[in-house]
Amino acid sequence: MQFLDFEKPLEELYAQVTKLKEMSAKSKVDVTNSVRELEAAIEKTKAHIYENLTPWQRVQLSRHPDRPYTLYYIEKIFRNFTELYGDRQVRDDKAMIGGMAELNGQPVMVIGHQKGVNTKMRQMRNFGMANPEGYRKALRLMKMAEKFNRPIITFIDTPGAFPGLEAEERGQAEAIARNLFEMVNMRVPVICVIIGEGASGGALGIGIGDKVAMLENTWYSVISPESCSSILWRNWNFKEKAAEQLRLTSQDMSGFGLVDDVIPEPFGGAHADHSAMAETIKGYLINAINELSTISPDDRVTQRIEKFSRMGFYNEIEEPVENNSVLHSN
Repeated sequence: MQFLDFEKPLEELYAQVTKLKEMSAKSKVDVTNSVRELEAAIEKTKAHIYENLTPWQRVQLSRHPDRPYTLYYIEKIFRNFTELYGDRQVRDDKAMIGGMAELNGQPVMVIGHQKGVNTKMRQMRNFGMANPEGYRKALRLMKMAEKFNRPIITFIDTPGAFPGLEAEERGQAEAIARNLFEMVNMRVPVICVIIGEGASGGALGIGIGDKVAMLENTWYSVISPESCSSILWRNWNFKEKAAEQLRLTSQDMSGFGLVDDVIPEPFGGAHADHSAMAETIKGYLINAINELSTISPDDRVTQRIEKFSRMGFYNEIEEPVENNSVLHSN
């Protein structure tokens, strides 16, 4: 079990429990009461920590190394998944995965970022940062889903689109922009779920849907707290303050109307109970598809366009009325 910096009190309590159990096994001393007291202290400490999370702590939870990724959810939620590869132009992008599957007997197309579960796999998956071919592969699969009238489900978990020179040379911005245009006009239901990090255009490239949901301890923003801190204060030391000011948590996004739903996580975060998190997401997806299937394709497209058109804040300033007397006097 891995602990984040703000979970250190829990780490110490768990270490004491382990030590007591080892001592009991060696000396045959009954430590049941002591273990129970420590377990009660653990639950009390958990409640104190997880009921008072700061935005930066939620960012840390979204990056927890034990947090389930897209492939895990595909394995647990769907049946008969068949992965499809390549963008038919350059290559197959391992940071973006997708394919046909069945959800509760309903044929669907599922697409998502994949970070990797260890160092070697993270390097192969480019840490979940897709190149242009990844977004073009995603669009190819979405077009296929539209052709065969299959709902589209996307899982978003990326620190951003890959910013390398070669990605820009192959049209990173155009690939993401094309996805935005095409997704808003898809004639099949589109459901997007942010399962970890939702950073910048890398997240938005597969994030336009009839339903956009965030897991409770995820974030969604144009920039990461570290990058924001480095731009504004020239170092990363103010990342906590940046996270607070960016208003990037699921609660903030829901309040702004930028996401439709917030999906609760198991106590302690999604990494605390993978199976329970998968079941919760599965239930949400089934309900969302059932709801969206009752709406005609034309109405879905219209509602999708209207929803995203309403986003944002702006003020209209009326032009001052010219004073005719002043004009005449001049």
